[in-house]
Amino acid sequence: MRIATYNVEWFHTLFDDAGGLIRGGGWSGRRDVTRAQQTEALMTVFRALDADAVMVVEAPDCSRGRDGVAALRTFAAEAGLRARAVCMGFENDTQQELMLLYDPDVITARHDPVQAGAPYFNTEFRIDLDIDAAEDVVTFSKPPLEVAMETPIGALRLIGTHVKSKAPHGARDEAHAMRLAIANRRKQLAQCIWLRRRIEAHLEAGAPLIVAGDLNDGPGLDEYEALFGRSGLEIVLGSDAAADLRMFDPHAARALQSRVSATPTSARFYLRHEERYLQALLDYVMISPDLRKRARRWRIWHPFDDPVCWGNAELREALLTASDHFPVSLDLA
Repeated sequence: MRIATYNVEWFHTLFDDAGGLIRGGGWSGRRDVTRAQQTEALMTVFRALDADAVMVVEAPDCSRGRDGVAALRTFAAEAGLRARAVCMGFENDTQQELMLLYDPDVITARHDPVQAGAPYFNTEFRIDLDIDAAEDVVTFSKPPLEVAMETPIGALRLIGTHVKSKAPHGARDEAHAMRLAIANRRKQLAQCIWLRRRIEAHLEAGAPLIVAGDLNDGPGLDEYEALFGRSGLEIVLGSDAAADLRMFDPHAARALQSRVSATPTSARFYLRHEERYLQALLDYVMISPDLRKRARRWRIWHPFDDPVCWGNAELREALLTASDHFPVSLDLA
């Protein structure tokens, strides 16, 4: 069974309000990529993935009267994917939803945010972020998707996540950028603590668990990590927890083991002001200890680093055209 996560940049721009693919010309939300080019590239990538379930990050939106669920179903039908059913959780107003695209002949899935250790992700989380003895109220702009699944290897729980970016958007000057970056880092860490508390509740209940998605975080990603002692990734993994309460992803483990050597990467962004590309590890498929004996292969579908992707010119170009992130998959026996 293959589980994957894929952050699709500006997926919603490919669909009209009713969820139909926009067949006309025009640019997509991707830099120098038309809608037709991105659509065709995405179909190529999803077909190659051939996953039983894909956590689609930045899925087509359901805000402002738009039907993102219909859009994802339309895409699956047009691409001829066996993963054609959609499970969605709490809606948001960011034009970027979290949706699970899955094969209904193999898996059943339902949104199932049970009471578990911390408030539901569409509510509020209270925590003192700056040690001033006053509670701060934290919310998710994109509430994680909690799914109960029946699969060929048994019942699983899956949490799909897209944690807020830490970039200091809207900064007026360097000092303002620093203040925004620190505030965003605090909020990002608080969201990871919230996520971790619900993860621990599921693990303590003995539920096999997968956490998949984009954490917008990795070891050494910015200079403010040292200020707070650890990354959001380490919090979600439970690096300081007992062995039976730790989540595992080999790419994350490798990155955390050595922050000065080469690490895996799952995203590639163009920096206009520097006229170069930046690569980062942002996307993960984490599993609970009881699933590790079933894990056979994690794979980042990187067009340059994965030899199969590199050797297939059509797939390589599709991966570069489709999104600024690359899929991450896990095969479970």
